[in-house]
Amino acid sequence: MASISTTAKETSKTIQMLERIGSHSHVKGLGLDESLNPRHTSQGMVGQTSARKAAGVIVKMVQEGKIAGRAILIAGPPSTGKTAIAMGMAQALGPDVPFTMLSSSEVFSLEMSKTEALTQAFRRSIGVRIKEEKEVVEGEVVEVQIDRSLTGATKTGKLTVKTTDMETIYDLGNKMIDSLSREKISAGDVVSIDKSSGRISKLGRSFTRARDYDAMGSDTRFVQCPEGELQRRKEVTHMVSLHEIDVINSRTQGFLALFAGDTGEIKPELRDQINAKVGEWREEGKADIVPGVLFIDEVHMLDVECFSFINRALETELAPLVIMASNRGMTRIRGTRYKSPHGMPIDLLDRVLIVQTKPYELTDIRAILQLRAQEEDVTIDEAALEVLTRIGGETSLRYALQLITTSSLAARRRKADSIDVQDVRRCYGLFVDEKRSTQFLAQYGKEYLQEEDYVDGIPANGSADVSATTAAGAGTAPMELTMS
Repeated sequence: MASISTTAKETSKTIQMLERIGSHSHVKGLGLDESLNPRHTSQGMVGQTSARKAAGVIVKMVQEGKIAGRAILIAGPPSTGKTAIAMGMAQALGPDVPFTMLSSSEVFSLEMSKTEALTQAFRRSIGVRIKEEKEVVEGEVVEVQIDRSLTGATKTGKLTVKTTDMETIYDLGNKMIDSLSREKISAGDVVSIDKSSGRISKLGRSFTRARDYDAMGSDTRFVQCPEGELQRRKEVTHMVSLHEIDVINSRTQGFLALFAGDTGEIKPELRDQINAKVGEWREEGKADIVPGVLFIDEVHMLDVECFSFINRALETELAPLVIMASNRGMTRIRGTRYKSPHGMPIDLLDRVLIVQTKPYELTDIRAILQLRAQEEDVTIDEAALEVLTRIGGETSLRYALQLITTSSLAARRRKADSIDVQDVRRCYGLFVDEKRSTQFLAQYGKEYLQEEDYVDGIPANGSADVSATTAAGAGTAPMELTMS
């Protein structure tokens, strides 16, 4: 393979944000100080101080590139903030370090082999920082002249650009004229033009034009007029993942597969060629490898074949940091008859660093409920907050969090501005928690259909005639059930 193609991710200037409150949208980081000591409540994180400190140490090592190819297991009971810690790590690492989140069930639902799905997840988590030099024209726009024909079919124009030392006039073609119109370039703007692609970027407005208008938008950015030569060589850095390079260079898929999501299986020979080419770029100083993080949630859902693959993949040269989460204790390893801690093989458990999370105290539950109420823009009375805290301690934190939204709807129904105790009590009666549901099953379980009541789809006691069900399944008219 002679050359490897890459592409840069370009962000549009007008991005329409999706305003949706998620279960971890309040998490902004790990809530650590400069010495990596956790604050009790900070950046959306509450409690779990030891687990957060361990995660902070891991983040620091990832940022320094010292912990790639290792595995971390976050283990703890349900609703103890394992996924929240992973989200906090992603926020703390920043946008330059690749962070891939994967649920274990996704491996089995994709239309490809399990090992291919895991390989793609591994390679998504490894970034390549590519450096290249470009010829650019940077300067302040003095004048834009655009002449159109009578029919409007042809357009010609001239662009006058200057720096503090020189001034030049450029002839414009149709493509450049359309770009200027799209970016709304006018006299006084400081622009950067890529000579190879013709892409125009508006850097800001010149300080010399700051007093030209009385009213300007709050997002107007003022910059100095560039100095020196108009044309200069500029080093540009692109950040892509190994998986993106794989898909772009795959002849069967092509570049558009990145947007469609249907990448299919990629041949290992192609990956070997790309690894060799990236290795050459590293030696020439054109690229840097940025090992990222792969987070696998509910890792006990993977089977023994996936664990064997992960065990081997961690030993390769291009391997990210793998963080796994599990809420299981002693359970059977999927695909075997053997039981193991957290549902993971002993040989893989032996090589992971285990971070434990513990159940929240009542003070932590109260602080989390307050955070979630602020995130959902809901006002809760002190008495109602105490009731929700007690509910969270006696049932589960997730159940108490679900009651915030439903209670706010009940309060809105009675045209109240804040959630009161009666709203919480009403929703507590409408929606049962896991413990009350279990008690109900213990009392009325005989009235439900039980799995042991049927053997191969036929009632075990033989009391019902199932010919109607069989006939209906075969597409014939259903018959009446006759009781013997």
